[in-house]
Amino acid sequence: MARRLRIGIVAGEASGDILGGALIKALRHHFPEAEFSGIGGPRMLEQGFHSFFPQERLAVMGLVEPLKRLPELLRIRRFLRRHYTENPPDVFIGIDSPDFTLTLEGWLKEVGVPTVHYVSPSVWAWRQKRVHKVARSVDLMLTLFPFEADFYRDHQVPVTFVGHHLADAMPLDPDQSAARRELNLAEDARVIALLPGSRASEVERLGPLFMQAAAWCLKQNPKLQFVIPAANPLRYRQLHHQLAGYTELPIQMVHGQSRTVMAAADVVLMASGTTSLEALLLKKPMVIAYRMAGLSFAILKRLVKSPWVGLPNILAGEALVPELLQKDATAEKMGRALMTYIDDPSAARLLTERFYQLHRTLRQGASERAAEAVAELIRSRRGELETADEGVL
Repeated sequence: MARRLRIGIVAGEASGDILGGALIKALRHHFPEAEFSGIGGPRMLEQGFHSFFPQERLAVMGLVEPLKRLPELLRIRRFLRRHYTENPPDVFIGIDSPDFTLTLEGWLKEVGVPTVHYVSPSVWAWRQKRVHKVARSVDLMLTLFPFEADFYRDHQVPVTFVGHHLADAMPLDPDQSAARRELNLAEDARVIALLPGSRASEVERLGPLFMQAAAWCLKQNPKLQFVIPAANPLRYRQLHHQLAGYTELPIQMVHGQSRTVMAAADVVLMASGTTSLEALLLKKPMVIAYRMAGLSFAILKRLVKSPWVGLPNILAGEALVPELLQKDATAEKMGRALMTYIDDPSAARLLTERFYQLHRTLRQGASERAAEAVAELIRSRRGELETADEGVL
């Protein structure tokens, strides 16, 4: 009896677990009897996945925490290397977490295991020489964005653009009315959402600036309303403390619900980050702003090759939305950019049309496309092995 097909997967974070669970489900359409093992979270476990370690053992962030946990992380990776070398899977898939998974993929590729990496590291933006490690480590890269696939093709790395799972999950036509009802906002209100980030340092730098921008806008239009979603209880307390200096502002604070807040808004002022993709998919005009320590910004400016920091602009290949960084992130400049969308509905409509186009580009059925690409790699490798065996005979 032929052995069951084995697929190894390592997903080190909650976002990877979401991708991994959907990928396993899609792969079962190709290989119903396949066995899946490695490291994953609850969504992967729901699909019959066997995790050798709890996923949270890999979920470390920041600079100090990974160093403190380094011995454990290295032990886990050595275990996986030994296990998959002694029990070679038909394919190994690393989902994101490139610092952990790419080295493991390289080891396994050296011993003949086909390797896939799902979610590209940002080699197109900075430290581009990492693409050479990627080329040595993977047989196939699966990217969420089309410009990433173009970058890998330029460097002769096998790649498939599969699209983004958020673009699949979020409707093309968001329901602003439902979001406003959930937040008790009037249907005809003019609403600006303020999202100064989820980290304490971001909120410390950007929270007061965003509130100053809101005060500037309120002077131009006294009927404006503002909503701030706090990422967690700590950020709620931090923002609440900052708001004590802006008692004149009609600002509603909510716990979490950032997507609902953006859906309810007419325009969004946000810190640079992945939330800009959600705003794009919600078809919301936005202004991206950010400030960091001057030395850190100077270093990043030398390292980063992309002319933009916001995903809407990177995806479009042009400055679709304003990016106000460092000294440009002033209350007046942010306010003027926000009021452009409030005062000029035609500008907002043109931007919304572009966002629809970008949403459709990313809406590819990511899990199914990823599963098809992995299945094709498995079948092609099996075909190569069968041809080699026939040659020996």
